[in-house]
Amino acid sequence: MSKILPAQTGGPEWNDLFFFTQVALQGGFAAASRVLGVPKSRLSRRVAELENQLGVRLLQRTTRRLALTDVGQRYLQHCQSMLLAAQEADDTVRQLNTTPRGPIRVSCPVVLSQTLMSEILPKFMKDYPEVTVHLESTNRRVDLIEDGVDVAIRVRTVAYEDASLVMRSFGHSSNHLFASPAWIARHGTVTHPTDLTDKDTLSMVPHDGRYLMTFEQGNGGTFTVPHKPKLITDDLLLLRAAAVEGVAAGILPSFLCNNDVANGRLKVLLPEWPLPKGNLHVVFPTRRGLVPAVRVFIDCLACALPALAGEVGVSMYNI
Repeated sequence: MSKILPAQTGGPEWNDLFFFTQVALQGGFAAASRVLGVPKSRLSRRVAELENQLGVRLLQRTTRRLALTDVGQRYLQHCQSMLLAAQEADDTVRQLNTTPRGPIRVSCPVVLSQTLMSEILPKFMKDYPEVTVHLESTNRRVDLIEDGVDVAIRVRTVAYEDASLVMRSFGHSSNHLFASPAWIARHGTVTHPTDLTDKDTLSMVPHDGRYLMTFEQGNGGTFTVPHKPKLITDDLLLLRAAAVEGVAAGILPSFLCNNDVANGRLKVLLPEWPLPKGNLHVVFPTRRGLVPAVRVFIDCLACALPALAGEVGVSMYNI
């Protein structure tokens, strides 16, 4: 941050907060003077006036070094937060006045690219003709920084993301355990989750290598059972086809199987044992400094998803 901010009234001036912050971060008046191009004498005078106005000493000055006092250290933290908020507000105004253009890279699960995104993306590109979209339709968990992805659309039962990423949740999709009439005839009635341990099952690729089915209990806890899947893939459409053909039973998004249930091709097993819902969300590296094309794409998702998601059975949050 190298910009001098406009003054405020009724308290310390923004410039004084800015000067004090730079002196503290640069480790002295001389270093801050070189970085800012502001005379050392002016910096010293402004910081001294800030201390007088506050009635406390922020810096301990000696002939050899400069150090923050305890109150100065706390004050610095608040100054940094205030200056960052002011910068973000300024960035927002400037970005709103900039035409979205250029390329953006998006990652999206295959089943969502074939359903929700097939409706959203063409309209977005018509509305913003100067934006170029590279959408990777994949079920693998991409590393946004390493893979150079601007926005990743995800559905996870546990919406945990790296602390360096920003997450915006839109809603959730329900999951059920499905099996075909042929599978039920072959394996018999399932009355408890433990009945699945020796049955033919399906699974997506687990992130930890363990094949587990987790059910929710009324007391807020969970009940987990291991299983040995016959088919393992991240292709949800393939898992659904295998379930319909009676290859195995598996946990699938409800919206993907609603028609099969209505037509009798699939049945819901253990309906009294609810399963964790999938959290529909997007992640992106940072809120600050988002290019206009990425910002309007995220806003487009927030506007378009509620109506479209209802058509396929995804419950939306109030966004």
